[in-house]
Amino acid sequence: MSKYPYPIPSREEILGVLRTADAALSANDIAEALAIKKQEREGFFKRLAAMERDDQIRLDRRGYYQLTHPSNFIAGRVIGHRDGYGFAVRDEGGDDLFLPSEEMKKVMHNDRVLLRVAGYDRRGRPEGHIVEVVSRANTHVIGRLLNENGVMVVAPEDKRIGHDILIPPRAQGKAKVGQVVSVELTDYPSRYSQPIGRVSEVLGEIDDPGMEIEIAVRKYGVPHQFSPEALAAAGALPDEVRAPDLRHRIDLRDVPLVTIDGEDARDFDDAVYCEPAKVGRSDGFRLIVAIADVSHYVDSGGHLDADALTRSTSVYFPRRVIPMLPEKLSNGLCSLNPDVDRCVLVCDALVAPNGEVKAYQFYPAVIHSAARLTYTEVAAVLGNTKGPEAQRRAALLPHLQNLYALYKVLAKARKSRGAIEFDSTETYIVCNAQGKIEQILPRTRNDAHRLIEECMLTANVCAADLLKRHKQAGLYRIHAGPSGERLQVLRTFLKTLGLSLGGGDEPATSDYAELMTQIESRPDAPMLQTMLLRSMQQAVYSPDNIGHFGLAYPAYTHFTSPIRRYPDLLTHRAIKAILAGKKYEPEIPAGVELTTGLSPHARKLQKDDDSAAGKARKTAGAKKRDAIWDELGLHCSANERRADEASRDVEAWLKCYFMRDKLGEEYGGTVSAVTSFGIFVQLDDLFIEGLVHVTELGSDYFQFDEVRHELRGERTGIRYRLTDRVRVQVSRVDLDARKIDFRLVREVNARALAKTSGRAERGGAPVPVPAAGAPGLAGSAGSVAARPSIRQMPKGGALLNGVQLAPAGKHPAKPKSAKVNVARAERGATSPAKSGGGGKAPVKRPGGPAKKPRR
Repeated sequence: MSKYPYPIPSREEILGVLRTADAALSANDIAEALAIKKQEREGFFKRLAAMERDDQIRLDRRGYYQLTHPSNFIAGRVIGHRDGYGFAVRDEGGDDLFLPSEEMKKVMHNDRVLLRVAGYDRRGRPEGHIVEVVSRANTHVIGRLLNENGVMVVAPEDKRIGHDILIPPRAQGKAKVGQVVSVELTDYPSRYSQPIGRVSEVLGEIDDPGMEIEIAVRKYGVPHQFSPEALAAAGALPDEVRAPDLRHRIDLRDVPLVTIDGEDARDFDDAVYCEPAKVGRSDGFRLIVAIADVSHYVDSGGHLDADALTRSTSVYFPRRVIPMLPEKLSNGLCSLNPDVDRCVLVCDALVAPNGEVKAYQFYPAVIHSAARLTYTEVAAVLGNTKGPEAQRRAALLPHLQNLYALYKVLAKARKSRGAIEFDSTETYIVCNAQGKIEQILPRTRNDAHRLIEECMLTANVCAADLLKRHKQAGLYRIHAGPSGERLQVLRTFLKTLGLSLGGGDEPATSDYAELMTQIESRPDAPMLQTMLLRSMQQAVYSPDNIGHFGLAYPAYTHFTSPIRRYPDLLTHRAIKAILAGKKYEPEIPAGVELTTGLSPHARKLQKDDDSAAGKARKTAGAKKRDAIWDELGLHCSANERRADEASRDVEAWLKCYFMRDKLGEEYGGTVSAVTSFGIFVQLDDLFIEGLVHVTELGSDYFQFDEVRHELRGERTGIRYRLTDRVRVQVSRVDLDARKIDFRLVREVNARALAKTSGRAERGGAPVPVPAAGAPGLAGSAGSVAARPSIRQMPKGGALLNGVQLAPAGKHPAKPKSAKVNVARAERGATSPAKSGGGGKAPVKRPGGPAKKPRR
């Protein structure tokens, strides 16, 4: 109950009045602006005094109130923790500010705030005091409706939101206790009050099939319903390719292009073909990678474009996909289904016997896919060319053998380039009809997967090279090298094992690859691989090309998956502009709010830093264009992470649900991570991970050795480290927290000795595209240009369809794909080459409901 008989305006309301005022205001001026009656002002004046004490406002010499100078404050974003405290991530960078639970009462996870440093806690961390909530991040909260002593509340599914939402008696609607609901917030939290809301949607019971997905898409803010305008725009499109669509396209319908994907794939956005070709005087290959021409149907700035940009990526869950584009496009008109005509954008490349791309060209085409093949089927054909699978695909066998021969060349070049390849186990979930886990199985990688990955890498690298050569702005897929701090941690750890990473303070990709080769036969190789992976940074989208460290490419972009990734669609538009002799400038569709993860202030600081680093001065128009590309990169990167988090959340829930009736059962497992509070153990065959808390390790006192990544008993000397074998019992399953706890039954090989052990994407450099008006690109409605022929390459370059191509930079081989490897994570790239105007077959990438690999 309020201390005062009358409601008092919130601090945000008072700050809002001062922010819009032209000059300082007296207390009475502010009261009048907020329509506060005289008898209501006692509490109001006390609030003003409290705000002055907290340095939110200050009095001038006349006794009038004004805002405290903003330079005294720190702008940041709140990150909540399930235990009630939180952190503020500074917009301008620097150490996070610790927010005790008392401060977190005012805010919710992801709110944007102004703070000041209030002191330091016992651990020496700067502690923040929230001065103002600048903006609220949550308008709706997903959770379960509970009755707590007659009071209805919703307990949020996202435990980073540390407030239960109060539901007034008339705001419950038809929701029943225990059901999962979405709540619209009507009042936000303050130091003295909980947030209040009303039930806006009833999702159903927690055990309903697919409920974990319904929760995840709302919990992480994944757009899951297309706008009526986008659906109308999709509905207005034809069901099949029409004669006008063939205008200005090369006819490749007689080329036996094929798609190669997983068994459960539904959207096919790449097809491939390969044939022997003369490259100079040598016998090389001509590779054709045909990618769905999504940009032909999705106009820049239109309704379909708006929804696609808002989503930025398709999101893959077990048994369900939330596509970036409506199904009519993703599974129909744009999907390269067999035996139908489809519009494509082609990367046509000549590859030398050493795996170097000597020339390439991009052009629009029309294809007629000869077959929809699966990885399993192609692997069987290549593994036994006399077997039943090969006989069934006899007409395609020579073309598949050509692709396989090309793959071997590209794989060898990849190894020479020194790209990093991590060999860890990726799993997939098999669900029953009710949507619950039946099995968790390792995903088997074969040469068909690797073949397609190499083709995709080649096309992606050629696309990046084209953007660079024509000075066309775009989004590169960049992967920075390891940071100094992470590198130091890694080197210290390796030293304890008698290992070392070459390259000094700036190791090259090849230094990592060399170390990977050294450790591949060691029993602790998985642990060492984990440590190497942790030392690296995350790959992101950016208009500022710094290369791709993991794939060892100087320039890399995404071109091969425009059905499921918005950056690929942007790359297609940029390439088409180059072919037309123009420059592509993206536009943000009306109504789309970009998710950049940065405040306007932080983006300004970022721009200032760029200028200080010596960026050339640009016109206002150019700066605006650069800002749009920057924000698109931040937006697409943030939404990629959002999709990954939502997918992981669903998988974690399903695994917890799977284990909840297995309490007391024992399993063998391997220590997969070591922390100060315990060890994580991955169960054999189930690929499910849980925590053995340090209190479950025995009566000894365990010290965490951060360098060796081990827990060591002070009295017994027992050590727990990565890859140790243990036997555990399932002791607790928490569905809400997505956590599984184990109890240690016995150590299979815990050490009493002081020993230790431990547990990226693709790219390349190609050549340019043909100028506008290149031969073979003219056409009229209802007709297509003849397929261009390939002529022998002259010395130092490639001659395609009569167009001389400049020599390419040295082609770096593609990184091979392992179960979870850097190359696989980024589908499709090659090496440097030139561009021209003719071409051949398309390439394949993974599509369909199965989750697409991405790093």
